[in-house]
Amino acid sequence: MKDPQFRPTAIRSPRGARTTEIDWADGHKGIFPHTVLRGLCPCAGCQGHSSEIKMQVTTDAQLELEDIGTVGNYALYLKWFDGHDSGIYSFKYLRSLCRCAECAPPQPGAP
Repeated sequence: MKDPQFRPTAIRSPRGARTTEIDWADGHKGIFPHTVLRGLCPCAGCQGHSSEIKMQVTTDAQLELEDIGTVGNYALYLKWFDGHDSGIYSFKYLRSLCRCAECAPPQPGAP
């Protein structure tokens, strides 16, 4: 059986929203700002052919999703309104991008 930590049960990204929410089978409710999803798009067009993924600069016009779909049983593809659609986000990679209160990286200067 697939690890519930990496199995989405619901995906919400209303038209015009700037975040996508994913409910995972283990009960976690993930929050994914579009600045993070688009900025850390894993495709070769955004990241080159390096093994390190780096945050890319995005504009407001690049942050609205047109479509979300599954790739097999392991990933999502995201199609942005500017036509970019080559990023394949594995469920494991998506989970690492979660920015909910529990998962968000600590802010500089925070205790």
